[in-house]
Amino acid sequence: MPELTVATANVNGIRAAFRRGMDTWIAARRPDVLLLQEVRAPETVVEEYLDGWHVANLGSRIKGRAGVLVASRHPIADVRRGLPELASGEEDDVHTGRWIEADIVVPAAGTLTAVSTYQHSGSTKPGQEATMAAKYSYLERTTARLAELAAAEVPAVVAGDINIAHTNADIKNWKGNLGSAGFLPAERAHLDRWAELGWTDLGRAHGGDGPGPYTWWSWRGKAFDNDAGWRIDYQYANPALVPACRKVEVDRAPSYAERWSDHAAVVAVYEF
Repeated sequence: MPELTVATANVNGIRAAFRRGMDTWIAARRPDVLLLQEVRAPETVVEEYLDGWHVANLGSRIKGRAGVLVASRHPIADVRRGLPELASGEEDDVHTGRWIEADIVVPAAGTLTAVSTYQHSGSTKPGQEATMAAKYSYLERTTARLAELAAAEVPAVVAGDINIAHTNADIKNWKGNLGSAGFLPAERAHLDRWAELGWTDLGRAHGGDGPGPYTWWSWRGKAFDNDAGWRIDYQYANPALVPACRKVEVDRAPSYAERWSDHAAVVAVYEF
């Protein structure tokens, strides 16, 4: 049966990630599909780093911010850039570079819709109310699109940096972050809604009850060494894709010095 390895990662700038060794990781892991966030690079630069791949890239209109892409070893039949409600090009700049869909032609298996998304982080600091308003607005639009993709007969994976830890098992210091952006009840409720729509959080489904495995650790202090992290990077499968998933792994770097991003890649293997 055809097997497909899909990896999602927030690269924290593709140039920096490759300087730190992401190319070595790709060569060793050999993913068939890459879903990347915070790419922060134009099409020409991305194509240099991902030479030989089929690439669909969407940058942000704010220089040095966001940016998402889908890269595939298999042909891409169609690409949709931006959420449908925002695809007119009239959306606020802050919402750009955060959602891209690609229909990938998987040999002997048909089409897979792969989505790379970078959701807003938001902030609860005084004077940052607009960042949370943007986050909730974008989550509402995301949820509307997920309702459509969940009902589709075509298998779909929606993956990326969601910037929300869903439960206490998804954050080391959950007690100390009850009032922090990324762990607020209103944010977490959106992930509850996605489950109600039929989406399966494959990382949790295949990773046990937790705590962890975490996918993000601050560059500062001893967060990585102490595994004081957050699980905010996900692969979600619609009902048509769930049966195909065989395993999910978090590629946590062996050491702090070997990290090529402050996030770890989440890698899923599908068998069709």
